[in-house]
Amino acid sequence: EGRIEMVHVNFLYTPDEPVLKDFSLHVSPGETLALVGHTGAGKTSIGRLITRFYEYQEGEILIDGIDIRKFDLDALRRQMGIVSQVPFLFSGTVEENIRYGCPVCDRNELILIANKIGEGEWLETLPNGLDTEVGERGSQLSMGQRQLVALMRVLIQQPSIFILDEATASIDPFTEKQIQNALELILSETTSILIAHRLSTARSADRILVMRDGEIIEEGNHTELMGHGEHYADLYNTYFRHQSLEYVEQVRQFVKK
Repeated sequence: EGRIEMVHVNFLYTPDEPVLKDFSLHVSPGETLALVGHTGAGKTSIGRLITRFYEYQEGEILIDGIDIRKFDLDALRRQMGIVSQVPFLFSGTVEENIRYGCPVCDRNELILIANKIGEGEWLETLPNGLDTEVGERGSQLSMGQRQLVALMRVLIQQPSIFILDEATASIDPFTEKQIQNALELILSETTSILIAHRLSTARSADRILVMRDGEIIEEGNHTELMGHGEHYADLYNTYFRHQSLEYVEQVRQFVKK
């Protein structure tokens, strides 16, 4: 089902460096949750604890009511689609990198899913489509193209839980639209935790948690949190405002003057 619960979790790197303190969180099946906050707030650590890349010291993390430490690790991760801040691609073609998420899927399935993202326009931007060589660690692709390949890998994998640690790199408007399109396809089918660096990603969430020093300090959707005029509003003005259409229009009008 993809129900996630963190119950009184304590996590630290060293005894004098606590990251999460008595932290609790509930994510309902099918819910999309966005985590926002300054660097060091604990957002990425939550994703890595749920995927068992890190081990917590106290408390419980449950999926569908079962302690994650009782799951076979490979079986657990097969139900998780993970896209890190710098998506990992290995040397080979775009198709080979996507197929890593579903080795038994054939090319026609890949093309069918690829064409659901902006009617496949993103493939047309690649010199050889699915046969394009990505280079070591995806060096022949832009950051946005790497993210699209990583999201395609999740789409074909069809996991129950999706965790995105979004890249902060600047992405052109065309690629951002394609990425948002791919995200919408994934979010409609999964329980999702989004570590959001883009306004469009935060706005697409059912619920936004604002974090500071390993604690939740605000909770709500974008409109509610902007109405409060507190920490989220400050984050919006610092990181997100320049991404909004309203801000772009204001700048355009200013330049005209």
